Order: sequence, then structure tokens, then C-alpha cells
Amino acid sequence: MSNTISEFQKTVEEYLVRNRSILDVITKLEQTNARINRALAKSITHCGCISIDAKKPDIPSDVSYNTLKDYIKSNIQGELCEDCKEVIESELGSHLFYLAALCNQLNLDMETVLANEKERVTVLGMFNLS
Repeated sequence: MSNTISEFQKTVEEYLVRNRSILDVITKLEQTNARINRALAKSITHCGCISIDAKKPDIPSDVSYNTLKDYIKSNIQGELCEDCKEVIESELGSHLFYLAALCNQLNLDMETVLANEKERVTVLGMFNLS
């Protein structure tokens, strides 16, 4: 997988010609984030292939961290239809493109960023509840 990340980051560097300034990159990154949110909302409100059941989970006070996952389930009900899945995957791809562009602008390696985050999550474990 890491080879794919490096290749993707290099491809972004090679093909990003317009919107190359840092201001363009960060505003495009925010725009792609909004498009992901909009596509997800449309999957719920327009298509209806998924729905959200957002209520407070009933968690016993004496539950251990190791069994906490048994009480907390996804709020998403249903599955994305093929059309919605295609749109959201495309929007996520655009977001990753501008995330890679931001890494390039700041001379950061995406693989290193991901590895550091994985290490942080692993080390913090249950204290990584942000």
C-alpha cells in the first residue's frame, strides 16, 4: 500500500498545474470536504439508500474499554447504492488529491504522515478519543 501512496503523491505533484499555490490548495481541500459532506447528505435525503439513527448509545457504567465496541454501533443504517458509492468515492478521491497537493506544498511525505498517525493512534489507544 505504501508504494501506492508515494506514487499517488508523485502523480499529484506532476499533474497539478492549476491551483498550485498554497491558498488554492487549502481552499480546494475545504471545497472537496464540503462536496463529500454534500454527497453523503444526498445519499440520505435524496436517494435514501442510507439513513442515520443518531441517538445516544445505552452504555452500562461498568463497561470496560475492551467491550465498549459491543455497545457503540454505527449510526448509519443501510448500504450505499452503486450510484451514491461512485459519487462519494469520486469526491474522496478529489479530497485525497488536494491532501497530497498540500503535503507536496509543505514538503511532507504522505506515507510518513500516515505512519506517524497510525503510531499515535496505537500508542494512545483508548485515550485517542478526540
